[in-house]
Amino acid sequence: MAMDSLVDWAGEERLVRIRAGSVTLEGNLSLPQGACGVVLFAHGSGSSRHSPRNRYVAQILNQAKLATLLVDLLTLDEEAIDLRTAHLRFDINLLAGRLITATDWLTQYPDTRNLQVGYFGASTGAGAALVAAAERPQVVGAVVSRGGRPDLAGSALARVQAPTLLIVGGNDFMVIELNREALTQLRCDKRLVIIPGATHLFEEPGALNEVARLAREWFEHYLSQEPARQSI
Repeated sequence: MAMDSLVDWAGEERLVRIRAGSVTLEGNLSLPQGACGVVLFAHGSGSSRHSPRNRYVAQILNQAKLATLLVDLLTLDEEAIDLRTAHLRFDINLLAGRLITATDWLTQYPDTRNLQVGYFGASTGAGAALVAAAERPQVVGAVVSRGGRPDLAGSALARVQAPTLLIVGGNDFMVIELNREALTQLRCDKRLVIIPGATHLFEEPGALNEVARLAREWFEHYLSQEPARQSI
């Protein structure tokens, strides 16, 4: 793993740059005093670390003493390609590999290396998060999926050890079925929550608030437990 990184201060957030092979990933790290865990966000189709929905959830987690890292898993050039082709957002192996690199960075960065890691995945990012969780079972302590595509994790689902919460909108009918099928393949502590009346982006009044509440409670419960971390 490349550990080259640059950390800048910008208000309460730190801009971080993480080397991932031949590219550099950019992210925003928020680290509340006395943080009991750190949640790494895996953004979904056509989204970025500036997603207002994920930033809102991150703020709620920060208020609960959970650090957050919102990182772009695609570079600006790759995002431009993906806007035309929509292919890279479905390259789960690529996204999971970069998520693992960011995870390994967190385990070595001085201010987060003692914190257990959680994943918050949205859309296709949820599939990548579950693949990464299967590859880092002693580091990743919890996974939350928002309107996610856990089915894209394929055979990795059966190897996930981290407790996993799947949150789906009640009107997101196709995604509900994909999540139900994925739930049967998970062998970890797991739960599927369907939010009545919500669509894929949880834009309805109160829907995103409920997502944030559920995620906060899940991460508070599981990331406060002492991990048995292996060296990487």
